[in-house]
Amino acid sequence: MLRTVLVFLAGVLVGANAMYYVMTRQPADAPGKPVSSDVEQPSAPAAGATATPGTPAASVPAVPAPTAVPVVPGPTGLIVPVQGLVASQLSDTYTQSRSEGRTHEAIDIMAPLGTPVLAVADGRVEKLFESKQGGLTIYQFEPSGKFAYYYAHLDRYAPGLTEGKALRQGEVIGYVGSTGNADKAAPHLHFAVYVLGPDRSWWTGTPINPYPLLGGR
Repeated sequence: MLRTVLVFLAGVLVGANAMYYVMTRQPADAPGKPVSSDVEQPSAPAAGATATPGTPAASVPAVPAPTAVPVVPGPTGLIVPVQGLVASQLSDTYTQSRSEGRTHEAIDIMAPLGTPVLAVADGRVEKLFESKQGGLTIYQFEPSGKFAYYYAHLDRYAPGLTEGKALRQGEVIGYVGSTGNADKAAPHLHFAVYVLGPDRSWWTGTPINPYPLLGGR
């Protein structure tokens, strides 16, 4: 009888332990499972980066910022190169189309035939040249040799103007005309500004718009 009671009690204890184990065991993927402290957590992607699913943000390369295109500053302190005119009377014709698919790359300053043309800045006469398109022209270099000023369609040069002559700003260097391919009924000064290259050749250079350099708005 005693043996039977002991066997019964042992069975009850084993069953109770088994039930306790089942009721208290938590599944591995149960909500609220703590994250192990030795696992590196992903951080937010760096600015400009695009994260790929499953890839740690630290391994995503940042997109490089665009490289700024350098801008060559133009000369300052220029005056309007036609006597009697002011900046408000100028028109921006720099981007106008010309024959044979060309762009003007200069401005036309309308004035009566024979109006004095002035040096826009100090410098020297680099070249006096007559061409089919430009007619009578003057190439002036400024003292540093960085820029060239081009005056075209002149009716004539000022007396005593020669290549190599030093010029002062405001000095008369020629007179408005319509030589070359200019309209004979519309005399004007074709004026251009060029950034010179290392060789400083008068016949080459990169054009920049003279309109804002002369105070145009």
